[in-house]
Amino acid sequence: MISLRQRIVWASLLGSAALASSGAFAQTPAAPATSSTPSAAVAQADAGAPKAQHKRMDPAQRMERMQAHRAKRLAALKEKLKLNAGQESAWTTFAAASQPPAGARPQRMDRAEFAKLTTPERLERMQARQAERSARFAKRAEATKAFYAALTPEQQKTFDAETVHAGMHGHRGHHGPHGEAATAPAKS
Repeated sequence: MISLRQRIVWASLLGSAALASSGAFAQTPAAPATSSTPSAAVAQADAGAPKAQHKRMDPAQRMERMQAHRAKRLAALKEKLKLNAGQESAWTTFAAASQPPAGARPQRMDRAEFAKLTTPERLERMQARQAERSARFAKRAEATKAFYAALTPEQQKTFDAETVHAGMHGHRGHHGPHGEAATAPAKS
C-alpha cells in the first residue's frame, strides 16, 4: 500500500517531469525536423500516437481492452498448463475469481463532495473501500490456492513461472520489474 508521503513524492516527481518535458525550463529552442520527406514526418508523428491515443481512450473502451487482454493471458496460461478434465471446475472457479467485479471499478466520489466531508467521515469511506478490496483479494487468494492444489507438481512449476510477477507489477512474462529482459548470471 502506498503511503501518503509516497504519493506526494510521486506526484511531485511526475509534476517535475511534466514541467521539464513541456519545455518550461528549456534554454534553447527545439531543433526543427531535418527530414524533408513526408513519410519521415508521419513516422515521427506516429511514434507518440499510441501513448497519446491511450490517454484519450474512452473508459469503457479501455475496460473492454483490459478485459480482452486479461482473457488472452488466461487462455495462454490454460494452454500452457495442459489441464485435464478433472481440473476444469477448479480452473473455472479460479478464472472467475481473477476477473474484476461486475461494474469494474467502484465510482469515485467527486472531489468537491469528498472535500465537504469531515476528516473522520473521509477516513470511514477510505476504510470501507479498503475492506472491500481486502475481501476481493481474499476471494481471489482462496480460489487460487484451491486451483493450485488441483494441479500436478509440473503444472504448479509452470503456474509459478507464469504468474511470478502478476501480483506485484502486472503481467511481465520473462522480464524483470522494470521491463528489461531477464538474463542468466554470467558463469566464470
